Amino acid sequence: DQGYVSLRLNSGEQRLIHGQCFASVGAVSNPDHMNASLGKAGRNRWLGRRPHNRGVTMNPVDHPHGGGEGRTSGGRHPVTPWGKPTKGKKTRSNKATDRFIVTSRHKSKKKG
Repeated sequence: DQGYVSLRLNSGEQRLIHGQCFASVGAVSNPDHMNASLGKAGRNRWLGRRPHNRGVTMNPVDHPHGGGEGRTSGGRHPVTPWGKPTKGKKTRSNKATDRFIVTSRHKSKKKG
């Protein structure tokens, strides 16, 4: 395509990117950043992260998994508080950028 360059990513995917665009490609400089222990709930709150509660501990008015007598399992496939499937369920397609993928990362994996 005119004005586009081919870029081979670390995953093996080949993708077209506009020649005038900037792209940062490679590994992050500090991969251990995510492993740092924050130590207490308050530090998570400083970062704007809200507490994470399980749906099964809630009331039925709050979550589809809520309610029941005593400690019960959710009784259905995992869903969000709004009833949308979660935990591994694919929720979107890559349609918008599919046309820029020359070789998908899955196909390149099979070859090599």
